[in-house]
Amino acid sequence: MSSPTVRRRRLSAELRRRRVEAGMTLSDVAEELEWSPAKLGHIETGIRKWPSVMEISALLRLYGVTGGQREAILTLVRESRLRPWWTEYEDVLSSAYVGNEAGAVGVRAYSGILVPDLLQVPDYTAVVARAMGHGEEDVERMVAAYLKRQEVLDGGGLLRYHAVVEEDALQRVVSDLSLFRAQAGRLIELAASDRVTLQLLPTSVGPHRGVAGPFSVLEFDEGEAALAYVETTPGGTIVEAEEAVGSCERVWSELTRVAASPEATVGILRRMALLT
Repeated sequence: MSSPTVRRRRLSAELRRRRVEAGMTLSDVAEELEWSPAKLGHIETGIRKWPSVMEISALLRLYGVTGGQREAILTLVRESRLRPWWTEYEDVLSSAYVGNEAGAVGVRAYSGILVPDLLQVPDYTAVVARAMGHGEEDVERMVAAYLKRQEVLDGGGLLRYHAVVEEDALQRVVSDLSLFRAQAGRLIELAASDRVTLQLLPTSVGPHRGVAGPFSVLEFDEGEAALAYVETTPGGTIVEAEEAVGSCERVWSELTRVAASPEATVGILRRMALLT
């Protein structure tokens, strides 16, 4: 089953489409059901996380949706209300991002000075968690959550994972040789997977289009548009606007152009591991 987060977004889009097909405005529907326009707007934009089956049934009756189509939409409602595993780790994870990551079929990731989350070995994650100011209990929770996330690379719904990794992301832990070698070895191992494409971005490239910060572009099935996740200091932001996602994709294209090829990346990683 797809992620409840993705199901929720699909439900919102489907309800908007059905309302438009019925020739009704938000105000028309709100007046008919004696709801506030804000309530309906929240349901259609996904701001309201848990619409009830009763509420959606009322909308479907108004829009004239019956039979199998009605049941399919109500199934979306029920699945969007499930409590996924990552809600238990919201203190150390971005639930909004992970919910979309869990339902994606493709991810393109650039994580700046860090190795991307799905590629980290546990000891690397622990170092990052401590650098973020987490106490030891939260460090353990963050490691556990990252390991759970990484299952999408091992038979989950994620079919394509492409990461551009800064050489500096590895060099920052070179003082701990065992950690450095473990992380480099993990990257080499993952690069052999049919699902994973890795490109190393050498420090010698100098300033590049990624200087604005880390981001990911997520792709979905069923004809759903891609979205981006842009990381910021206060917390990341989900970006859905076509123009903004396109901007991230253009930066991505430039990063992949200047980075080492996947084949060259493996060779560089092996030499780095041997020389340290």
